[in-house]
Amino acid sequence: MGDQKESLRKITHTLAVKNEEISNFICTLKQSLENLEANSNRVQDDLQSEFGSLHAALDEMKENMLTRIKQERASRTYELQNQLSACSKALESSEELLELANQTLCSSETDGFTQAAKDIKDSVTMAPAFRLSLKAKASDNMSHLMVDFSQEREMLQGLKFLPVPATPEIQVSECQVCDNTVTIVWTLPEPDNKIEHYILEHRRTNHEGPPRIREDYPWMVVEGIQETEHTLTGLRFDTRFMTFRVRACNKAVAGEFSEPVTLETHAFTFKLDSSSAHQNLKVDDLSVEWDSSGGKVQEIRKEKNRTNSPLHSPARSALMSPKRGPTARPGRDRFTAESYTVLADTMIDAGQQYWEVKLDKESKAFAVGIALRSLGRFDQLGKSSASWCIHLNNWLQQSLTAKHNNKARTLDCPIPNTIGVYVNYDEGVVSFYNAKTKQLMHTFRTKFQQPVIPAFMVWNGSFSVVTGLQVPSAVQSGQRKNSGTSSSNASLT
Repeated sequence: MGDQKESLRKITHTLAVKNEEISNFICTLKQSLENLEANSNRVQDDLQSEFGSLHAALDEMKENMLTRIKQERASRTYELQNQLSACSKALESSEELLELANQTLCSSETDGFTQAAKDIKDSVTMAPAFRLSLKAKASDNMSHLMVDFSQEREMLQGLKFLPVPATPEIQVSECQVCDNTVTIVWTLPEPDNKIEHYILEHRRTNHEGPPRIREDYPWMVVEGIQETEHTLTGLRFDTRFMTFRVRACNKAVAGEFSEPVTLETHAFTFKLDSSSAHQNLKVDDLSVEWDSSGGKVQEIRKEKNRTNSPLHSPARSALMSPKRGPTARPGRDRFTAESYTVLADTMIDAGQQYWEVKLDKESKAFAVGIALRSLGRFDQLGKSSASWCIHLNNWLQQSLTAKHNNKARTLDCPIPNTIGVYVNYDEGVVSFYNAKTKQLMHTFRTKFQQPVIPAFMVWNGSFSVVTGLQVPSAVQSGQRKNSGTSSSNASLT
């Protein structure tokens, strides 16, 4: 009986889920019908508007052409009427002169004939009829203002709805990810001069492959792209991947999105572990400020599924490293005495990592570097074999030194506002850079026997950390050049 009830409950649950799916689909269909009605009315109104604009343009062109014909006709009429008036006056004068000459010839009087003949001769010579041009000043031909709209008519007869733009294809081989920027390149199946712009969407994700139904991050939209490529700058890569898709748009409609492409944007991300910090340090996620009063003991956050030792972390891999370390320092309290130190919450046990530190150069003392998790609670950075660092001293006189195993080397370089830290765990390299100029300040070379962790120290000052950064290409290039050379810092390794 119990099994039958359980079976019936399962079937009922399945049916209820199916009914909910059908109900949701019915709502979707109803919404689609409403959208169809609204979209149909919208495109119909757009069509009416476009044809109205076309008619208005043709009417305006017709009025302009009619005005041109009227102006041409008026101008020629004026010329011809003036010429006609002048010719009529000349003809009237000539006829009067001709009548006078005939009367003189028919007169029988001899007295005064000679003088009369001379006067008539002079009048004929000066008559307007002999100064007139008998060629019309204006033509009556208006054929140059006739039109032939046969080609335009064919073009208008060929009007049709704009086609939906083709779906672009992202060229993964041409896309680039470097220096916290991503350049996306795409192509179309065939050229389309109707395309006005492209829309690119991207979002962060922690998995490789096509988008999933439920994602933690929303799509970010970049509109109005004119070219078939786009570069995203100023990114902070706090996830391993970014997914991209693009579509083309003409004046009327947007095409389908391209197949999503996921690119690896791996970068080193961590926060400061307040549970490890000296009590005189006020620790935020990525910033630290000296507090001479000592502050209150910060509570140690307990996190599930964390190992008690970095040695128990999963097998190392370049992609999965670095790893989150335990928030509490196993078997010991926070740093104390004169070890004004704080560690990061993420270990490095493989691969190449990079982060930057913005320091207050007015701090009385400051250090940045890496350390083993076994660093003692009284140990100061650089004064034991478990840490490597660059140290700024502002107490008596300003100095910048590289420190390891209680050995120090003075660095002959300007003190930057921001220091870049590069770690190549597999090669045993720790390098420090001027983050702005990418000038190498110092390099330690060693062989790590266990995972390391970013470490910081400050006394009477403050600093902030910038994570989510990829290894800059300038740093990678410099490391490749120096990989085959011996280290000048061997005495400190």
